[in-house]
Amino acid sequence: MGVTKHLNFDIETKGIGKICKALGHPTRIQIMTLLWKRNNRTCGEIVELIPLAQSTISKHLLELKKANLVHIKNEGKKIIYSIDVENIEKLKKYLTSYLSTIEIAEQNKATVLTTRHRISRNSHLKEHNYQFTHKKIKQAI
Repeated sequence: MGVTKHLNFDIETKGIGKICKALGHPTRIQIMTLLWKRNNRTCGEIVELIPLAQSTISKHLLELKKANLVHIKNEGKKIIYSIDVENIEKLKKYLTSYLSTIEIAEQNKATVLTTRHRISRNSHLKEHNYQFTHKKIKQAI
C-alpha cells in the first residue's frame, strides 16, 4: 500500500484552486462570460444562448455555485444567477499580483521539463524525449 503525500496549503491557495477547478470546463467559462456581460440571468436565458440541455446547464451552474462563483436568488418560481464578484476579484488579484511577482530561475524548478536529444532508429518520429528531472532516466542497452 502506497503512502499518499498531503500538502497543507493556505486557505487562499485552496480557494484559488477551487475557483480554477470550477472554471476548468469551457461551458462554465462560457456561462461566466454571459453573466459578466449581463448579470442576473435565469437558467432558461442561459440555455437560449448556449445550445445544451437545460439539465446540463443546471449541473454546470451548480458547480459554479459550489465554488462560490455565482449567487442564486429566488424570485417567485424563477432562480436568478449572478456572479460573485468577490471571488472573481480574488482570482484577478492572484493572477495579476502573485504571478507577475514570482520569479524562479528555470533551472531551480523541480517540475521543469528538460529536453534531451536522442539518436535512435525512430529519431524521425520523436526528436525530443521529455523527462522529469526527479525521475530516473532509463539507460539504453
